[in-house]
Amino acid sequence: MTRPLHRRLLVLALASALSTATALPALAQSAPAAQVVPFTVADIRVDGLQRISAGTVFTYLPVERGDTVDQAAAGEAIRALYQTGFFEDVGIGRQGDILVVTVVERPAINQLTLSGNKDLETEDLLKGLADIGLAEGDTFNRLSLDRVTQELIRQYNNRGKYNVEITPTVTELPRNRVDVAIAIDEGKAAKIRHINLVGNELFEEEEILENWESAEHNWLSWYRRDDQYSREKLSGDLEKLNNYYLDRGYVDFSIDSTQVSISRDRQDMFISAGITEGEQYTVSSVEVSGDTVLPKEQVEAMVLVKPEQIFSRRLLEISSDAIIATLGNVGYAFAQVNPIPDVNREDKTVGITMQVVPGPRVNVRQVKFKGNARTADEVLRREMRQFEGAWYSQAAIDRSKIRLQGLGYFDTVEVETVPVPGTDDQVDVVYTVNEVAAGSFVFGLGYSQVQGLSTQIQLSQNNFLGTGNRIAVQAQQNSYLQRYDFSFMNPYFTDTGVSLGYNLRWSEFDNSDFNTAQYSSTSGVGQVVLGVPITETDSITALLGIDSNEIFAFSGRTPQPLVDYIDAIGQRTFHAWRGEIGWARNSLNSALTPTRGTNQRIWLEATLPGSTVEFFKINYNYSKFWPLSRHFVLNTRVELGYGDSYGDAVTRNLCFTPASLVDHDNNPDTPRVPVAGPPPSDPCLTGSTDYIKTVTADGLPFFENFYAGGVRSVRGFTDNTLGPRMTATNSTREQPVGGAFKTVGSLEMFFPSLIDSTAARPSAFVDFGNVYSDFDAFDADTLRVSTGIALMWRSPMGPISISYAYPLREEEGDRLERLQFTFGGTF
Repeated sequence: MTRPLHRRLLVLALASALSTATALPALAQSAPAAQVVPFTVADIRVDGLQRISAGTVFTYLPVERGDTVDQAAAGEAIRALYQTGFFEDVGIGRQGDILVVTVVERPAINQLTLSGNKDLETEDLLKGLADIGLAEGDTFNRLSLDRVTQELIRQYNNRGKYNVEITPTVTELPRNRVDVAIAIDEGKAAKIRHINLVGNELFEEEEILENWESAEHNWLSWYRRDDQYSREKLSGDLEKLNNYYLDRGYVDFSIDSTQVSISRDRQDMFISAGITEGEQYTVSSVEVSGDTVLPKEQVEAMVLVKPEQIFSRRLLEISSDAIIATLGNVGYAFAQVNPIPDVNREDKTVGITMQVVPGPRVNVRQVKFKGNARTADEVLRREMRQFEGAWYSQAAIDRSKIRLQGLGYFDTVEVETVPVPGTDDQVDVVYTVNEVAAGSFVFGLGYSQVQGLSTQIQLSQNNFLGTGNRIAVQAQQNSYLQRYDFSFMNPYFTDTGVSLGYNLRWSEFDNSDFNTAQYSSTSGVGQVVLGVPITETDSITALLGIDSNEIFAFSGRTPQPLVDYIDAIGQRTFHAWRGEIGWARNSLNSALTPTRGTNQRIWLEATLPGSTVEFFKINYNYSKFWPLSRHFVLNTRVELGYGDSYGDAVTRNLCFTPASLVDHDNNPDTPRVPVAGPPPSDPCLTGSTDYIKTVTADGLPFFENFYAGGVRSVRGFTDNTLGPRMTATNSTREQPVGGAFKTVGSLEMFFPSLIDSTAARPSAFVDFGNVYSDFDAFDADTLRVSTGIALMWRSPMGPISISYAYPLREEEGDRLERLQFTFGGTF
């Protein structure tokens, strides 16, 4: 602590009087303690410096060469140096005409450590300590450490932990340094054991407390943490209590007293509130006054409160917000609506006057962006619906925010309207974004006796080099599979939002077990994709491509109907010109963690005439998020798919050699032999039907079939294993072959995360679905159903999805996989 100036000068004077002739004379050596003999400073010297330079002292010292120093100037100099926070002690002396400043530096913080903190992240704590002035390399101040201790205690008290102990330790080191260690013993959170309302006669206590954030300890408190007391949370709950009665017409309602007590062991909290309910009021009249800007009839139509209704504060707020929002959309950014009540306690009525104060019409001067370190301003600016130089529009500003959230580049998007200094009719709109990794990198390397060495590299970036372009490259290779993919999409090929993209793919698949029928293929694909926006939420997509797919079936291992399909076509290479047209609507409020809105898409893909096989597939995906409350979000999801051929069925008669013939059971799926006697030398030439088999290719090609089951459709069942199954001639194992009709759906409830982060979304779900050979084969009784819990987490290593499912409806032969997960890595 600093000593008073007159005492300091007196000490200097006494020290000077007792010093030898070589000692430095004090400023007050020839004057009384309360007076300083003025002198002109010829030079300035600073003694006692270790880390701080003399130049730094001169910067803060309000005395220069040639200045006259008196008592006031000396006091001002000492105060100025103390205020820097660099020094424990400051003294001023005189040697002739030289002003001598003697200082004792505060130590520097060498190392700052935290231990014992679980509820508060170390990174967040260190950032908060740095803001207060306590960080490694900074000057140590005992007062700052005391403030930190009290602030930590306050934060833990807000979390219901009243037994917390904060123990700071300061260790002195050589060269005027210190180590600061803060040990935290968090203790256990105090639990709310009882909440008591006194005076409620009209409503049950359970009904009133239903929407409170504070709650008595219950079996879900470990998850909700609603039994932890905090002053801020209780204040909000008391406001809800007041609103509860005002929304039901009890204008005279009042909270008379509030009492919070804690047990001696500081583990249990008891809350009590005394209330007076009063009587219920109705609305006698409603009037709109002031400068409405818009036609008065239009503004009056927004008022939901009507005469003879029970008074409701909530309806008043909704009406006021609607008027303010409407005026805000036509430039009146600072519009206000003041509901003025006229209470008649004798008649128990309330007359309401809605006073409209539009304020000045506001123009947007600039639209600014903060936090986009990687993403170019242009990428954000092209999503704007609020333009610079245009009238302020709250709807356009909000829509721009939603479009930024829909990009998927940002974890959070915040918008702020900043008035322009010196004017009342201009504002700047500032969007602050928090970027997340918009790309992923997956690398896999493994070895097994079956597959041999396996490698996989996948690289994707939805915001390539900050341009907003999407690019993905994948390479995968093992003893059974080689695959190479490249895709590119420019979402703003034109300034109007027309997108253009390209897809290239080549793969060679050789009898690998992907839970599908056993056949191999070599395929190559080239596609061009065009997207055209038609409204803010709707777009049309068109695709044109060419592909080649060579199919290899294995006698005895591939199910015979699949072999027959290839035989009927007469070639194993399928060439196709492929076209696709689709419509999509996306009104989700976020691409990463949506809580409301709809995302649906329907598209038709077909091979064009002249392709090896002519078929079509129609798909429909629908997903809607329903915000049930502040914490719970329900997602309903449906996926439908149907495919068929649109050309004539292809039929061929195949001639078998005698070596391939077996029993004559009239089964076209098995080879046959004559009843008796040796077969003719050339049965096909003689016209013998015993050696002829008719095969037909009709419907959706088997290699285009739909599949279901797995983490992305019906969880709890192994990937691709639902639907029709067949066995091969030389095998008893059933092979999933997919089908031409797919129906999958889900109901999923998202809960608040156990950790304070929007990156993790736990949920509970019910999945259902199946695949059928065609539409006529659909049977609701054969739908598979599962239920379970899941966690989706945008981890630092990439997106992770984990689920544990229990099948509610299954059939014999179904392949179950209760624990399923997918993951990747970010870069």
